[in-house]
This record gives sequence, C-alpha cells and structure tokens, in this order.
Amino acid sequence: MDDDARRLEKWLSKGMQGNMQYMENHFDLRIDPAKLVPGAKSVITLLLNYFPRETQDEHAPRVAKYAFGKDYHEVIRLKLREFLSLLSDSIGEIQGRGFVDSAPVLERAWAVKSGAGWIGKNGNLINKQAGSFYFIATLIIDLDLNYDDPFSKDFCGTCHKCIDSCPTDAILDNKVIDGSKCISYFTIELKDALIPSEMKGKFDNWLFGCDVCQDVCPWNRFSSANTEIAFTPIPEILNLNTKEWEELSEEKFKILFKDSPLNRSKYEGIRRNLSFIKMASDENEKI
Repeated sequence: MDDDARRLEKWLSKGMQGNMQYMENHFDLRIDPAKLVPGAKSVITLLLNYFPRETQDEHAPRVAKYAFGKDYHEVIRLKLREFLSLLSDSIGEIQGRGFVDSAPVLERAWAVKSGAGWIGKNGNLINKQAGSFYFIATLIIDLDLNYDDPFSKDFCGTCHKCIDSCPTDAILDNKVIDGSKCISYFTIELKDALIPSEMKGKFDNWLFGCDVCQDVCPWNRFSSANTEIAFTPIPEILNLNTKEWEELSEEKFKILFKDSPLNRSKYEGIRRNLSFIKMASDENEKI
C-alpha cells in the first residue's frame, strides 16, 4: 500500500481531515493489514447495496440515503461474522476479522485491488454494474487465496459533474477530496457548537450528510433498490418537514433514531444543523 500511504500522508499534511484527528491515528495499521490482524494473508472486499426505493418528501430536510434505515455498522458486522463462520465451516478453521468503516483500513484501496471498481473523481468507489450507492466491508483473514485482478481502468473519462455540482467546492482535481469542506463533515463529524459562517447558504437543505456528488454521477443510473430489510427507511426521515423537526423533543429523537446513523450527530448536532440550514432558508425568502 505504499502509493496509498503517500497519498494519505500528503492529504493529512494539508489538513484536509479537518477536526477528524482519528484519521491521523494508527497510520502503520492502515498500510499493513498484518499489523492489524496478526497472520493476515488475504483481504476480501464485499459490497452491500443501500440505494433506497423510497425518496424523501420534497419539503423534508435532506438526509443522505445511507442513513435512511438502521445503522449499517451493526447490520454489516453481523453479516461479516456469519460469512466468516460459513467460510470456516466450508474450508476449515480460519482466523480473521471483519471491518466496516470503523477501523484503520483503507477499504476503497483494497476494493480496487480486489477488482470491485475504480475510485471516481468524487472519491467514491464506482462499480460499472452498480454505481456507488453501497457500503464497503473488508474481511482480513489468515488464508492464502487465488486473487482477483485489480481494477485497472478509470471510466470517469472527461466527466466532471461531481466537481461542478459540489455545493462547497470540496472536490478537487486528481480525485482529492477536501474533507474539511464537505457537507458530510460539517453535519456529522464536526462537533463544534457552530458551523463556520462562510458555509451559510451552501448546504442546500442537507441536514445529515450529502449525496450530491453521487446523485449527479452518470454511473448511478444503474443503481437498483436494495433488498435489505434493515435499511427500510425510518418514516420520519422521509416525511418530517422543518417545523416538525424543530418541534421534535430529545426524548422522541432518541426513541425514533435509537438504531439510526443520525445518532452520530446526536440531538444537539441535529438541532445545530437544522438551525443552520433554516437560517439560510429564511434569508433566501427575505431576498
């Protein structure tokens, strides 16, 4: 992972991780799976579609599609445990660990090396048959395998719709994403009491996360609705308007979203995000 290590070092040196200090931790583990999983010999990449059949009401504050249903971490961890158990039953005892977006693993880089797709200009892994609306899971095991060929082509071509459409200009040239400018960063990762004023009017009603760069990607015309029951949208995410979100109590929030990714922002964070996008909306109405 030498090339990936150099890219990550350069990205971190420019401060594009913003306040996400965890991105700076365990650098050696990110580039050498054997240090993360002793005895590791193989990396298996798996993809799980989360593209929803349903859409939000046009008046609802916008939530990224991956957060419509239950928290994917728990859903995928269970699937990884079951998959590892199935492999052990079929082949013999296998030692390994499964990861999904919660450990120092370069999932997208391993996915490319596994032949699952290419990294698009928006930084997402894109698959020719399925687009990019899916989670990446990684299983690192102590078994030698016959490996797939890396995905060597880039089918983004001259398209730059994601770059042109990013509301905060977070997508730079050469597939570099300035995480410190991303709406997802501000609405989820940033724990400060206030969102920087220079972002005012740029959130386009996004309450949690952002899908703009994926929504405009031509490859996502191949996206199909997922069949995972756990990803069935929470009705309130689809239907609550701004006023109803404002009237939502903390107690009700904890009940409705106890198994939701929205818990990452917590009630206070959601209230902050709501206030920020509403302020911009009110100013636009005055104009």
